[in-house]
Amino acid sequence: MNMIRSEWTKLRSVRTTWIIAFSTIASGVALSVLGISDMLGGSPSEVPADWDPTAGSLKGFLFAQLLIGMLGVFSITPEYSSGLIGTSVAMVPKRSRLLAAKTVVVAAVALVTSLLTTFVSFGVVQLMLHGSGLPAAGLGDPGVLGALGAATLYLTEVALVGVAVGVLTRSSTGSLAVLVGALLLVPALAPGIPGAIGEGFGRLWPFTAGQAAYAVVPVEGAVTPGLGILILLVATAAVSAASHWVIRIRDV
Repeated sequence: MNMIRSEWTKLRSVRTTWIIAFSTIASGVALSVLGISDMLGGSPSEVPADWDPTAGSLKGFLFAQLLIGMLGVFSITPEYSSGLIGTSVAMVPKRSRLLAAKTVVVAAVALVTSLLTTFVSFGVVQLMLHGSGLPAAGLGDPGVLGALGAATLYLTEVALVGVAVGVLTRSSTGSLAVLVGALLLVPALAPGIPGAIGEGFGRLWPFTAGQAAYAVVPVEGAVTPGLGILILLVATAAVSAASHWVIRIRDV
């Protein structure tokens, strides 16, 4: 508990933590509203048959996921750049325990941030849809609450991946490049590869699969929500395990 308390003190004392957390929420809500703005004022008859008001209210995740990933990154990379990681390791010789404590603290902050981003985005967008007379979703509708829970878990997992990437790269800019590639470029470009490779990336890339977990209306070609969140959890565990191995064997 002392290590967790120490890591919490370090994380909350850094202004960047709260700037990123607030920016995640604000950008998630704003971009979700922007994502459905072209529908407002339209007729209900113009809404596509496969319209998913729940997933449609979370379009802001496209950018919010990058920010919350950097929240995880900034929990560790400043210690490498400033040299303070040496002091941290000297105080806690068991490096895996140090990283585990940091991960627990980041998970807690990310969970609250993700919860607010998800439910505020959902609530604001549904109010706008309802006000325009368009199909909207409610928390009591089948599958909605589960999808919002999966969305919250998705963003939290991205933050934990950020912690692991920060340990592996020891660089904020390097971590940003990795996250941009993993969260944005691969999901956008890899499915265009011909054949089974492109199809595999389009369905099974961890972040693409994880996004399928918060769809209430099934998307053709996507994995099921349960499988999607499982794939993301396994990928997060794998990259976290790699970061624990690296922090134990590499000089600080």
